[in-house]
Amino acid sequence: MINKIVASLAEALAGVKDGSTVLIGGFGSVGQPDALIEALIEQGAKDLTCVANNAGTGRVGLARLMELGRVRKIICSFPRSAGSVVFEELYREGKIELEIVPQGTLAERMRAAGAGIPAFYTATSVGTLLAKGKEEREFGGRKYVMEHALKADVALIEAWEADRWGNLTYNQSGRNFNPVMAMAADLTIAQVQHIRELGEIDPERVVTPGIYVNRVVRVDRGPPWA
Repeated sequence: MINKIVASLAEALAGVKDGSTVLIGGFGSVGQPDALIEALIEQGAKDLTCVANNAGTGRVGLARLMELGRVRKIICSFPRSAGSVVFEELYREGKIELEIVPQGTLAERMRAAGAGIPAFYTATSVGTLLAKGKEEREFGGRKYVMEHALKADVALIEAWEADRWGNLTYNQSGRNFNPVMAMAADLTIAQVQHIRELGEIDPERVVTPGIYVNRVVRVDRGPPWA
């Protein structure tokens, strides 16, 4: 019987290795797998490459992971934002590497990885420092930069509900990066608020099919609502 639901956050993060590339869902705090990030801190993996929309806020979650010296490199679109104090401190001191990727390109690099596409061309970043060292080609009289797919070892995502097969739905804007990240990792771990019986989720509402999900853990956010 297929059952991807695990009993605890510790079980959900079991086996994450040092040196892993970790995708972290969310747009700011919306759709962020905060409980899984805290569990990763407790789990102890280090020398990580983290991929996220931004470089953390305050001194909690992703920022705390960086502050503890566990992140070697951050790949993101917005390294500097309100409250990104930890990243700025570490970057000034030369203690963390940074790769800036335009937001649409970041999403497409992960989507391509999930679709088995090794690389693609985009007009984004042509003529800028972000295109330095990358292959360029011309199509229809316009220049394009080649970007490689972004495959990861682990994806930490947040969804609204799941069944035991790992089928996921999302709550409004909580969808953001989570579906493409779920497709782009060898090990996808989802924190959800609700666990549904098999068949209870309308197939038309499933955004991430369970084939992409390895582990599901329920994180209680209070009284359930549909």
